[in-house]
Amino acid sequence: MDVTDIAEINRRTIEQFRAGGEITGMQRDRLLLLTTTGRRTGERRTTPMMFHPDGDRVLLIASNMGAPRHPDWYLNLEADAHVTVEVGDETYDATAVAATGEERERLWSILTAAYPFFTDHEAKTERVIPVVVVTRT
Repeated sequence: MDVTDIAEINRRTIEQFRAGGEITGMQRDRLLLLTTTGRRTGERRTTPMMFHPDGDRVLLIASNMGAPRHPDWYLNLEADAHVTVEVGDETYDATAVAATGEERERLWSILTAAYPFFTDHEAKTERVIPVVVVTRT
């Protein structure tokens, strides 16, 4: 799948999510829209992605399907941790920060137990896959 295909899938997914109906090929209850600020352009960028609830926070996995580099949304939030989250019928501002050390390891264990395919992503790359903790502000 090339970048054009992914951009089109993301555009369609965002449109379907915001319309409130079914989302082709995805489970609505495990999907959120994350809006970051582009690190180079300063423009707002929205990315649909899977999430895992963790109490009053949500967890995101910057696996990039095991690619050698972090996904753009992650690089954006490294530059500016202030994000907007759309989940269900709710939109809120939040802070998104990568977990580190023992917390990252604990969360990674939870996530890979729930979603074993992330271990396949991990095996494809030399980088440590970030686990991002999103907290409402």
